[in-house]
Amino acid sequence: MRLLFTSLGSFGHTFPLVPLAVAARDAGHDVVFATSEDFLPQLTKAGLETAAAGLGIKDAFGQAFGESGPPGPPGDIPFEVMLPIVAKVFGQLMPGRFIADLLPLFEHFRPDLVVSESANSGGVFAAFKAGLPVVAHGFGRVSTGDPLATRIRDVIRAHGAELGIEISEDLTFGGPFIDICPESVQEPGFMARTNRVPLRPVGWSEPGELPPGVLDRSRPLVYLTLGTAMGHAGVLTEAIAGLSGLDVDVLVATGPSLADDALGEVPPNVRLEAWVPQAALLPHVDLVVHHGGSGTTLGAFGAGLPQLLLPQGADQFSNAAAVLAAGAGDRLLGAEVTADAVATKARTLLTDTSVRDAAQALAAEVAAMPSPADVAVQLPTFA
Repeated sequence: MRLLFTSLGSFGHTFPLVPLAVAARDAGHDVVFATSEDFLPQLTKAGLETAAAGLGIKDAFGQAFGESGPPGPPGDIPFEVMLPIVAKVFGQLMPGRFIADLLPLFEHFRPDLVVSESANSGGVFAAFKAGLPVVAHGFGRVSTGDPLATRIRDVIRAHGAELGIEISEDLTFGGPFIDICPESVQEPGFMARTNRVPLRPVGWSEPGELPPGVLDRSRPLVYLTLGTAMGHAGVLTEAIAGLSGLDVDVLVATGPSLADDALGEVPPNVRLEAWVPQAALLPHVDLVVHHGGSGTTLGAFGAGLPQLLLPQGADQFSNAAAVLAAGAGDRLLGAEVTADAVATKARTLLTDTSVRDAAQALAAEVAAMPSPADVAVQLPTFA
């Protein structure tokens, strides 16, 4: 069977599809993964055949802002200014480029099934235009009701209408939806409306060595990250100040959005790394303090870890609310993120047995979900 996987080019949108793509390849299927050119080296390291398609997110925002460029640093641009820009990028510019790139690719590599990451409506639209069966693949908890998700959804549905394609309210595109979010924390309305195919969230990251001290430590290890797209020096500085005062070691993944010297000198129990192999790291961690990105949230679920979420944007607020409701962690919002507040919350999360029990229950739920190999067997039934 010929399978074409496609996703937006970003860590949070591409990496969730890699385990199923690899499992399908290992099952003997002919697999090609199409995404923006800047992410093809990552997929090559997973042993996948690749094809360039779509705009990189940075390039798409460059087009959206035009020659004048953004009116300031991303974190300082008012939400009401960013809302239409983000909606245009994810609802129009990137889908349009994916359609233009994928249609010729379909002629060259005629897939029997397209597996399109759920935020990549261009992959679904291209499949529909080419008369190909398509299944959506989620990247985390479905976020409904917030202004950003609603605005993007409206632009996508309008784009589909221009193409003569009717899109459902949930952007599930009418077919099966491969869902990597545990049922107990998934959005209930979405669960009721969707032909859901559960898939265990298996973390994937570029292979690499764990930082020194992870395997031979004598006290709890706290992992701090704001992800790959929304690093904020002020938030990280407050979090480091709070965590470093505890009897713990702190490993900080600063990510590509911060300059190497943005955080200055740090206490001796804090280690800064631009990048860590997160999937390999999480089993050795005692607490995750993070932005609420889907990959980190689901990874912590799978590892049975308590979480302290400091959401910065997008679906991170929804993820933080779900973690809080599940009893598996806590959150700090906006101006609440101070060193003292981080220290107080982290100290509680490291010792609260009820939070640990809730996190372990989520880990058991994740472990019971079908594996990528199990779902790969089902793929021919979707064609």
